[in-house]
Amino acid sequence: MTNPIRAFIFDLDGVITDTAEFHFLAWKQLADEEDISFTREDNEQLRGVSRRESLNRMLKGRPIEEATAQAWMERKNIYYKKLLHQITPEHALPGVPAFLTAARSAGLKLGLGSASKNAAEVLERLELTRAFDAVGDGYSVVNSKPAPDLFVWVAGALGVPPNEAVVFEDAEAGIDAALAGGFWSVGIGTSTIGHAHMTAPGVGSLTVQTVLERMR
Repeated sequence: MTNPIRAFIFDLDGVITDTAEFHFLAWKQLADEEDISFTREDNEQLRGVSRRESLNRMLKGRPIEEATAQAWMERKNIYYKKLLHQITPEHALPGVPAFLTAARSAGLKLGLGSASKNAAEVLERLELTRAFDAVGDGYSVVNSKPAPDLFVWVAGALGVPPNEAVVFEDAEAGIDAALAGGFWSVGIGTSTIGHAHMTAPGVGSLTVQTVLERMR
């Protein structure tokens, strides 16, 4: 018999809200300025990973001095943060606020585990900060996804062991991180997340009870 589920942990981009377009536009502006080819298909490879790893993937093996890399990442973040000013509570993905409320009513603890260093600002603009008991972001751990460290950190902050928590992720790196950490997992969307314990097109298509029944 498995342990009861006591917590849900959510990724941010692509699960709670979709800021992927903002990330794409910011990286695209940087790439165009530096004469680097960068397409929407390239942007898909950046889902769920850190800003540094995103830059590495955008460069496709091209060497870069660390000082230059840091300056480029800061520029990208400036572009992205300007775009974040457009976010309102209406940018929460369909059904997400209701699902969070239902999970809370079911007695579950709620955490956020995002590689983004802007997660707190995004939650504030979505007016969802108070929905979460713990928020882990790009500042919380050294090793980003697919290492399990971020989700383990959030679980620790919630006071729940990994095998009593469900991770909701839309990226392969995130599902890999959840599985490596011993968490249950729900793959969200249509990307390469089929190795999760269950999948769904969006959080809004799920019920809390359905998730709990599947994680046995």
